[in-house]
Amino acid sequence: MLYYLSLLTHMDDLAFFRLFRYLTFRSGAAVVTALMIAFLINPMLIRWLKVKQGKGQPIRSDGPQRHLIEKAGTPTMGGLLILIPWVGATLLWANLSNRYVWIALLVTGTYGLLGFLDDYYKVTKRTSDGLSSRMRLLIEFGVGALATWLIMGSQTPELSGVLAVPFIKTALLPLGLFFIAIGVFVIAGAANAVNFTDGLDGLAIVPVMIAAATFTLIVYLVGNERFAAYLQIPYIEYSGELAVFLAALVGAGLGFLWYNAPPAAIFMGDTGSLPLGGALGVVAVAVKHEIVLGIVGGLFVVETVSVMVQVISFKLTGKRVFRMAPIHHHYEQLGWTEPTIVIRFWIVAVVLALLGLATLKLR
Repeated sequence: MLYYLSLLTHMDDLAFFRLFRYLTFRSGAAVVTALMIAFLINPMLIRWLKVKQGKGQPIRSDGPQRHLIEKAGTPTMGGLLILIPWVGATLLWANLSNRYVWIALLVTGTYGLLGFLDDYYKVTKRTSDGLSSRMRLLIEFGVGALATWLIMGSQTPELSGVLAVPFIKTALLPLGLFFIAIGVFVIAGAANAVNFTDGLDGLAIVPVMIAAATFTLIVYLVGNERFAAYLQIPYIEYSGELAVFLAALVGAGLGFLWYNAPPAAIFMGDTGSLPLGGALGVVAVAVKHEIVLGIVGGLFVVETVSVMVQVISFKLTGKRVFRMAPIHHHYEQLGWTEPTIVIRFWIVAVVLALLGLATLKLR
């Protein structure tokens, strides 16, 4: 919204607003704005959610036993503390004529609403099970397919429907309409991967911010024709505006972490995990870095694979590979303390982000 003030810079007394034309300035401003909004409204939201939810989020009876004592009564739906500053700062600082921004907001908003309904069902029915998995996946796949189709329609014919392969110069695999299936897998998969990771205080939000910060740089480079040519990566016109969207996510995430740090005053819930993962997925699809997201978000991939391995192993052999899945609970059962698990997983996320950035040059 404030971007349009740059159109008034023909007036000498409004020359300051020329800064609003610069993507780097607006991205930095989005971080600060989202953080300020978060600090302003989050304490009130937490108090309101505590009053409305009473006993807080239902705790899994088959989970670590200490959770039944230490985490009982903590409210959920903390994703609202992220979504409101995030979307607010994006609308304030992004170029709202940019189609990629609205596609990203479409996925964020619909996945956020889906997560909210799931959390609402858990709280009102006093169960750790939310909406049916079939209904959730159907909605996630539908939104992912629509977003991918819109992205394909926003890109040039030579880039629409192609998959970029990192480490190989200008390697683009033409997939045509099958690319929609790839987009659905990336967007919905990322959403559920973050959802699996959200199990300990601060565990999910920091790796999400690390991935978002990493992709802020990637989308800036992809959206800049000169940098894209130098790095030999696909140039996606107008995609650089997604840097503002991701920067706002980082700021909102920092504001949420202030209250989600151990011991958490509020849980993220599906209200936060689904839109956060979905946002990373849709940005990766938009800038042709789907495979790189698998590297940068490798922690989320490991969490998801641990669940899949556990389920398949138990169904086929009746035995469990891990003491408990997702894998962060396995380490809890081994006796690791919660802060130890969380901080070590953060370190892994940083290392994976650096590996993901290395793909920009190793071609």
